Amino acid sequence: MMFCRAGHISGWVAAATIAVAGIALPVSADAGGYAVVPTTIIYPGDTLSSSQLQEVEVTNPNLAGDYAKSISQVEGMVSKRTLLPGRTISVSGLREAYTVTRGSSIRLVLSLGAMTISAAGTPLEDGTIGQVVRARNMDSGVIVSGTVLADGTVHVRAK
Repeated sequence: MMFCRAGHISGWVAAATIAVAGIALPVSADAGGYAVVPTTIIYPGDTLSSSQLQEVEVTNPNLAGDYAKSISQVEGMVSKRTLLPGRTISVSGLREAYTVTRGSSIRLVLSLGAMTISAAGTPLEDGTIGQVVRARNMDSGVIVSGTVLADGTVHVRAK
């Protein structure tokens, strides 16, 4: 019994063509641009400062595009993992610094129309600007949820 293999062979030819095209046409990732690298070891939880960073010229055309391209892009951010000197900094390995930290003293604000109520509170979790966090009212002990604002206050959502 004989089987027709013409369809099977054309599949291999297509796969080989794609593989050769991928080798012959490398992806150019901002060759000639700049990348940010640390000058010292930066540990998880450390805040990045300009004194720990330097910009170097990218000479590897195959470098992935998730790296930081300027110091201003990453200055003030916090590292999620250990960053080694001379290695590019992946933007996904950084996070914004927390605006409110768990256990600190904050101001809770509730606005309903023209009425505004303010109370002392403490966040139960860390949060950045725009993030919803739970916080405990220091006077009543009630736990509420609210959005972190840029000035470090938490705008409580009305139920």
